[in-house]
Amino acid sequence: MEGLKRTCCREFIERSEKKNLKSFVSCVQELEAKVRGCYSDEIKLSEEEHVMVILVDCCFILEFLLRHHFKLPYSDDIFLSPRLGTYIRYDLLMLENQVPFFVLEKLYNLAFPSTLNSGGRESHPSLLRLALRYIVPSRIVPCDNNNDELTLVDVGRIAHFTDLTRKSLLRSSHLLQPSTSGCSREAKLTQLYSATELNEAGVKFEVHKTSQCLLDLELSGHTLKIPFIRVMDSTEVILRNLLAFEQCHYIHESYLTDYAAVFDFLINTEKDVDFFVKNGIIENWIGDSNAVAEMFNGLGVNVVHPNINTQYLRICEELNAFCNHPWNRKVATLRRDYCNTPWKTVASIAGIFLLILTIIQTVFSILQVILA
Repeated sequence: MEGLKRTCCREFIERSEKKNLKSFVSCVQELEAKVRGCYSDEIKLSEEEHVMVILVDCCFILEFLLRHHFKLPYSDDIFLSPRLGTYIRYDLLMLENQVPFFVLEKLYNLAFPSTLNSGGRESHPSLLRLALRYIVPSRIVPCDNNNDELTLVDVGRIAHFTDLTRKSLLRSSHLLQPSTSGCSREAKLTQLYSATELNEAGVKFEVHKTSQCLLDLELSGHTLKIPFIRVMDSTEVILRNLLAFEQCHYIHESYLTDYAAVFDFLINTEKDVDFFVKNGIIENWIGDSNAVAEMFNGLGVNVVHPNINTQYLRICEELNAFCNHPWNRKVATLRRDYCNTPWKTVASIAGIFLLILTIIQTVFSILQVILA
């Protein structure tokens, strides 16, 4: 892999407008101390060694993005493998593999200074647009048709790709819209019935059709609307890294932690997963429903759960209150046992009608006996 990185580094520099290795080395040398300060662990490399590691890694990432954007062939056939490209994308979201975004941006702007003056509309798009298109996972963060207009002003200061993924996710969510109070936090979530238990009490579940952001849970009457999520082998890795980053840097704005906590309650067993699959909320690409249940239940292990956002708290409290009402459970049981199909509904109505006729006939018979 190191040989492949060096090849990509060389090709990136040759592709650049500068085509001068010394310019890139000098750029990284100026940033080396700042980059070293971004990592908590001690970096046991000399300044010269560290500069070369940063340069090779950053140029490899930038060349990887450009190759995918322009759909160019690689000199090494291994890069033509879609599977390898997918693994590289996921590796670039792992916290331990993060490279400071400011270094990537500095090198990219050095390589293509014309991009700065053209607003990213010439031959080379901005680095932000490349990262949003090829690094940020579309299965977690919904595709935004306005990404071409997205700027750093929209997402704020970016630390690295994991941070960009989280910021993009929150940007697409209704939780942080000015009209909602989702950003405030009041109490902890201590209890919520599972999806099958809620359904048995009469709660309906639907796919949220007006929002693709997985954070946007909405309760309308006794119908809980949940955005669609496709669960794949990579889903757990991506979510765990986002949660870990949130735990370290955004403990009081932990919206993904809130989401994981709610789903930990909603999904207890494989029956809950099957129920969500049946309702189109989860698309299970793993195949094993029990594995999906274990994934959601495991996300919250060793995670600090601060007070949950008020929007989620309100939804959970209303669901619990609805489920605890005995009348709702009885009505739901009647519907499930006697009205869950058209034929059962007709048969139940006919049975009630016959029962009423029998009672009327009995009453008339008693009256006749009394009058006689």
